[in-house]
Amino acid sequence: MTIKEKLEIIQKNTGLSQTELSQRLAVSYVSFSKWWNGHTVPREKSLKLIDLLYLEVTGQKTIPEDYLDAKKQNLLNYSKKHKNIVEEIVSNVDIRDQFMLKLTYHSNSIEGSTLTENDTAAILFDNVALPNKTLIEQLEAKNHQTALSYLFNHLVKNGDIDENLILKLHGILMSGIYDDAGFYRRHSVRIVGANVPTANYLKIQELMNGLVKKIKENNKDSIAHVSIIHSEFEKIHPFPDGNGRIGRLLMNAMLLKSNFAPAIIHQENKQLYYTYLNKSQIKGDNSQLEDFVCDAVLDGFNILERKIN
Repeated sequence: MTIKEKLEIIQKNTGLSQTELSQRLAVSYVSFSKWWNGHTVPREKSLKLIDLLYLEVTGQKTIPEDYLDAKKQNLLNYSKKHKNIVEEIVSNVDIRDQFMLKLTYHSNSIEGSTLTENDTAAILFDNVALPNKTLIEQLEAKNHQTALSYLFNHLVKNGDIDENLILKLHGILMSGIYDDAGFYRRHSVRIVGANVPTANYLKIQELMNGLVKKIKENNKDSIAHVSIIHSEFEKIHPFPDGNGRIGRLLMNAMLLKSNFAPAIIHQENKQLYYTYLNKSQIKGDNSQLEDFVCDAVLDGFNILERKIN
């Protein structure tokens, strides 16, 4: 494989521009451009950086256990600073609205919504109807906001994460969009762009019963537990539509139950997210997905502590 082919795959999987990619590799844009066009060959140090980044973005990187443990411990330290994170979110309108905006915008964008973050804010907080955007996209944004609001209030009351909650969230999310909102699928589906077989629809009830039992198991490693459940939920793919968004809502419900901030999975990282999810589902290796979730939770803590807008 040529250097340019590796760089093209890295760019595709990260969504970085050539300028951003040159910065990531710690070289000038001029030098990067020469590599891209095949005019020069990177030096040994740069070649190693390119190879490491290539392995990372294609799901082939091995995450050292001690490195992952250190990241998890850092999140635990953040968690210990907050008595009750979901209560803190609900009690502070500015923090709540930031989570509403970021989680709604990014989760819907991952699923193909063309709404910008500004569009999403106008719909969520100003009740604006955008004439140049589809009604479905705007309804998806409002429904996701309503589902998040329901979830936060449910958890503040110490409600369980169970099948009733999962079905309720799907009913809210797909209200007015899908006739079978709040019900498991009754037909076969496939995950577009992924080589992962979904569950036989006749086994969904049994599999979801098992998943809910797993959710309720005590686990000292919350990040690992959340990552595994998220991977398994998406593989079951229990609904006709909305599985990605419900899966991320379920992930954040579990994180909040463990007193972690919600995970902000950025739409720019969509391809990496899918790559690591796919690796977990096919190879049973959750390390890169856990590492990815750690970074997403840290972004959530930055919102919680008003470090970013």
